[in-house]
Amino acid sequence: MDIFSEKEAKRQNQDSSLTDESQRNKEPDQSDSVYGKNLRFPILGYRYELPDLPTSYVPSITLDTTLLHGGDILLETISSNVTEDVITLEFQRSDGTLVTQLIDFKNEVQVIKALVLGEEERGQNQYQVMCFVNHFYKVDFISSDAMSKLRQKNPGTVRVAEEDRGHVNYTMDLFLDVSQSKEISKHVTTLCSEAAGSAYTRNDDIKQWIQRPGSSEELLLAAVYNFTTMPQTGTNDTRSLLVSKCADTSNLWAPCTCSLELCIGWYPCGLKFCKGKSDGKKIASTYRCGIKTCKKCFIFSYYSKMKQNCLWDE
Repeated sequence: MDIFSEKEAKRQNQDSSLTDESQRNKEPDQSDSVYGKNLRFPILGYRYELPDLPTSYVPSITLDTTLLHGGDILLETISSNVTEDVITLEFQRSDGTLVTQLIDFKNEVQVIKALVLGEEERGQNQYQVMCFVNHFYKVDFISSDAMSKLRQKNPGTVRVAEEDRGHVNYTMDLFLDVSQSKEISKHVTTLCSEAAGSAYTRNDDIKQWIQRPGSSEELLLAAVYNFTTMPQTGTNDTRSLLVSKCADTSNLWAPCTCSLELCIGWYPCGLKFCKGKSDGKKIASTYRCGIKTCKKCFIFSYYSKMKQNCLWDE
């Protein structure tokens, strides 16, 4: 067996340890890491908890998994809520950054929240929070219903994604008013409550959401404003704000365009199907027998009020 065959065999073995409960004839064993509770992460005295999503009919399912990301071993938590049709993925990077990805399937919305720890010795605050809200295609992630049926045979296994989907660049050209964001998704208000003034979206995303059945163009537009043409005090005139990249700016207090890379190192991006045994009379049926896993990186470019808030982009 060559090295490529060995790698493929290892990956298949890893992801076969995440099985579909609907295909199992016995109860999950006691080692399954499945429970319904909020997880809290202490970060420099700050405590964060997953959004409190209603679970009136179907209890939420939470899976903890360990993944290899950039040479570091990270603990990742994926929570599925079928009633709300939402999946929440969360992990903490080795530099302390807490990354939360929320997928709202009903409204075709992806929210990626980054809680970045500050460099206090350089005069930064203890932490800052940014939210990036974008249109989402349902085929890019396993459904919340399928996710709720997954169980782990080997929770301690260090997992590596089968497919690397590369980098996607997002130029965030709009501020998002979190308090007015319910027309986009009601979950934005909960998840991004600390990101007032640092929540972003794009014109392209607004155009996609306007096409949703029942969406109000007026309410969607009321939730955003353009930071490249801000009205001057006491007038209705606008003035274009020409800002350079933070990496090209030496003035720590000058506004600039910041870039932040956030990578989701492991997530279920699709289902795998296997063929059942045929008795010769009937065509073998197919059934769900596992998941396909992916890695994807996002590079967000957005307006920062000062370079002091973007010291990593140097």
